[in-house]
Amino acid sequence: MKNQFAIFDMDGTLVDSMGYWNRLADEYLARQGVPPLPPELKEQSIALTMIGSAQLFIQNFGLPGTPEQIAGEVNALMEEHYRADVPLKPGAALCLERMKAAGFKMCVASSTCPALLEVCLRRLGIRDYFEFLLSCEEVDAGKDRPDVYLEAARRLGARPENTVVFEDILVAASTAKKAGFTLGVIYDVNSEDEQARLKALADHWFTRWDDLALLEWLEA
Repeated sequence: MKNQFAIFDMDGTLVDSMGYWNRLADEYLARQGVPPLPPELKEQSIALTMIGSAQLFIQNFGLPGTPEQIAGEVNALMEEHYRADVPLKPGAALCLERMKAAGFKMCVASSTCPALLEVCLRRLGIRDYFEFLLSCEEVDAGKDRPDVYLEAARRLGARPENTVVFEDILVAASTAKKAGFTLGVIYDVNSEDEQARLKALADHWFTRWDDLALLEWLEA
């Protein structure tokens, strides 16, 4: 294939963690005596950085503290799962090994904070496949904007037209596609209601990382 660079989302793409994240805001808010997020705010929070989500909580629920303090408290809840029980998506390690052998330069671009990226990927044994890990927090923009993908490509020495971005949710996938990247989508059950639109948008859509068609496409 013409792509020799790859940018991976982490949550829901490389690791099966979206169920944890989907429950995390409500778990945190419950500890503050606040009811669960209404659907419209939950949808709004999906593409935000943790700081952005914390600002959302402050604006809508009047929580005390700074966005940085609240983000730190939420991250601490999630860190427990990253250290203990978040698993890889099926076939991810095999696919990364095959891509490395095929000469791909790879990185991670995620909405998750840098420290948690490191904790999770090192525990799962796949950190060393990646040139670097980049968080949306470092570019001060969520995945509703292309900043994190463009910065990741710049650091890889790549251009959008020779780089594939792997994502699992519609808002992020749409951003990457509009920015000119090849789009690979990996199915995640937590975005079931988006699958028809993701299939229509993606250059390639797969159910698992060890799908033979995916491996053949990457190595062609």
